[in-house]
Amino acid sequence: MRNPLSKKVTELEPSGIRKFFDIVNEMKDAISLGVGEPDFDTPWRIREEGIYSLERGRTFYTSNAGLKDLKEEIVKYLERKIHVSYDPADVLVTVGGSEAIDMAFRAMLDEGDEVLVPQPSYVSYVPCAKLADGVPVVIQLKEENEFKLTAEELEAAITPRSKILVMPFPNNPTGSVMTEEDLRPLVDVIIRHDLFVVSDEIYSELTYQGDHVSIASFPGMKERTVVINGFSKGFAMTGWRLGYACGPREILEQMTKIHQYAIMCAPTNSQYAAVEALRNCENEVQEMREAYDQRRRFLLHEFQRMGLQCFEPFGAFYMFPSIKEFGMTSEEFATRFLEEEKVAVVPGSAFGDSGEGFIRISYAYSLEDLKVAMGRLESFLNSLR
Repeated sequence: MRNPLSKKVTELEPSGIRKFFDIVNEMKDAISLGVGEPDFDTPWRIREEGIYSLERGRTFYTSNAGLKDLKEEIVKYLERKIHVSYDPADVLVTVGGSEAIDMAFRAMLDEGDEVLVPQPSYVSYVPCAKLADGVPVVIQLKEENEFKLTAEELEAAITPRSKILVMPFPNNPTGSVMTEEDLRPLVDVIIRHDLFVVSDEIYSELTYQGDHVSIASFPGMKERTVVINGFSKGFAMTGWRLGYACGPREILEQMTKIHQYAIMCAPTNSQYAAVEALRNCENEVQEMREAYDQRRRFLLHEFQRMGLQCFEPFGAFYMFPSIKEFGMTSEEFATRFLEEEKVAVVPGSAFGDSGEGFIRISYAYSLEDLKVAMGRLESFLNSLR
């Protein structure tokens, strides 16, 4: 019998995030700090709208691109949040932000086109580029730059085949953000080399030192940027599986075509609930953001007290401390920490080679769990020193 499997797919590495999550689920008294999922319930008014939509029998397909009301609310939201004006026709509602990333690459790449991927970063960019027959070109970000992308690093990575730059900020796993001052030098390089940008802004609601700045807001960038966002992180709606993409109409039309054949439409009751989220849940989002910030500051204080090196992140809900002093790989550190102290974290190497020597700790967990976990971390570090 011939091999039924695609070589392109079988050569992809499984996600390094899920491994420790799967183990900790079967370990008694274990604490998981590994998964990037809010510990808050979806705000009640969003859940209520989802329930109401089911009670009203709204279980039909929507249009492929999404509910008209939702697309109009997304346009209003982006206008007030990132100060970029879109037409509802330039919005595509997707099954989470991950589907939008996949479709953007498939709509824009021909075989051999290069995708510039700053790392450490979310695990989907490289596999999605490969699945779209693109060539991922990794840009290794540096701790001394707080894992921000510099114009010099971008310039050095560009070749005649470069087509797309991924902008993964606020960043998973580092928590790094790019300010207006950080972004401005990149814009000159992007325009000069005629690059397109896929800007993954799923953590845009979770910044702790000033508002999120989108690269699409700079002159000349809206027409070459696909902005990807969603409801999972900022609105605590992970299981509702709802995201969206906005950008140049010629790109969005092709993404919609892929979506049409592969998905049909995003979940209908999730779309109705998201309308309520965008219209009336700013206060709930603010409360969650303040709680995350409290946890962020608690972990920074604890790391400093333990003597564990970690730069201060200002976005998302992750810390990325260095474990280089202990002379083991991040995989070894995470494995021993789980086995000896029953706390799951993610090895930095899961997010690219430049993540080696670091671990990702999520603070999307209760302060009580974080306090217990920090006690166990201190005990583990003391055993290594």
